[in-house]
Amino acid sequence: MSDNEVTEVNIENDERAGLVPLAAASIVVGAVTGTTGVLFRFALERADIWRNAFIAWGHAGHDAAIVLVVLAASGAAALAAWLVARFAPMASGSGIPHVEAVLHGRLPPAPLILIPIKFVGGVLAIGAGLALGREGPTVQMGASIAHGLGTFFRRNVVDCRVLLAAGAGAGLATAFNAPIAGAVFVLEELMRRFDTRTAVAALGASAGAIAMARLLHGDLPDFHLPAQPFPSFAMTGAHLLLGALLGLLGALYSRLIVWTLDTADALAPPSSVRHATIRAAVVGVGIGLLAWFAPQLAGGGDALTEQALLGRGTLLGVTAMFALRFIVGPLSYAAGTPGGIFAPMLALGAQTGLVFGRVCLDWFPGMAPATGDTGTFAVVGMAAFFVAVVRAPVTGIVLVTEMTASFSLLLPMLTACFTAMIVPMLLRVPPIYDTLGERAAKHR
Repeated sequence: MSDNEVTEVNIENDERAGLVPLAAASIVVGAVTGTTGVLFRFALERADIWRNAFIAWGHAGHDAAIVLVVLAASGAAALAAWLVARFAPMASGSGIPHVEAVLHGRLPPAPLILIPIKFVGGVLAIGAGLALGREGPTVQMGASIAHGLGTFFRRNVVDCRVLLAAGAGAGLATAFNAPIAGAVFVLEELMRRFDTRTAVAALGASAGAIAMARLLHGDLPDFHLPAQPFPSFAMTGAHLLLGALLGLLGALYSRLIVWTLDTADALAPPSSVRHATIRAAVVGVGIGLLAWFAPQLAGGGDALTEQALLGRGTLLGVTAMFALRFIVGPLSYAAGTPGGIFAPMLALGAQTGLVFGRVCLDWFPGMAPATGDTGTFAVVGMAAFFVAVVRAPVTGIVLVTEMTASFSLLLPMLTACFTAMIVPMLLRVPPIYDTLGERAAKHR
């Protein structure tokens, strides 16, 4: 046997060593993460119901009710920020940049106290109406759960790191009922490489998470829309144009997030618990006013996404909602409370696709037989905007496909995501998590 053959055999043996225990541990990680993520989702759904009921009570004619709504939103956001600043500063924001920093050895894993702080803080902030997504907290909680269980199972440092990434992917899978997207997210965005151990752990954790999620929350995809036809190849130009538009908007959105964070830091530096609390309270005042005057625009944005996918709303109304949410999302993220940016981005992408589709079908009625209704453009828009901001095309396409069960739209999504990636790259706008990670490193 030659030296090269001996080396290949040794590598293969190293990969197989401890693979079964790692796989078993990944399933346990996924099950615990899935259960935690579903409980978090249930809490958010209940918080949305309570917020809407409170606002409806206020609109029923009670004096000074607007003051109570604003104070409640401001107080909940302030409490969430205080918990983060006081007990777990790394729980601020999405948490995905922190997970990536841990995976690349730039930061130590978060202590287990992050899990309750992220859970409670996320429910307070998103429940108050901040335009933040549930996926950020579930991703970071999943990573912390995985590290704790990896240590408990006495896995080595390398396997603990692999499990941490797998737990983060399980969190994403749970948040959106998208198991394949969770595994792909680990390989494409978090680890940025493919190897046997990472793939096994990612798939095992996503499988365990989605089993618990579907057992507790149901089997249906997150969004329900009629079956979409296979678009004609003649629509390729329109999808390329939609992707370019969303690439431009995604670059602008990324810049706006960073600019809002920089401005908030200049006005109220998050260097102390007091400043962080005041900053979130001020943002909460704005969110409370939004919730009072336009309750449907508050929160993560799932209802807005569903409406866009179903083609509901006037052209002017959807455009106005998009413009307002485009600003409210970065403003909410600057509050420093737990919460992600995926769900708000998906709503913006769907709304852009709806408006684009309406314009196309109004100006060129002959396109209808080739493309179907505006739902096609809304689904494609979700994937393209995600890709423009995050720059993870496979994750974006798989995620939207699983969330909408629109398997017939893979080619249009691929086409639009191509230009949605190219435009920000030409504009030299880096992926949002790279920017947020670098920014966090400078502020340490």
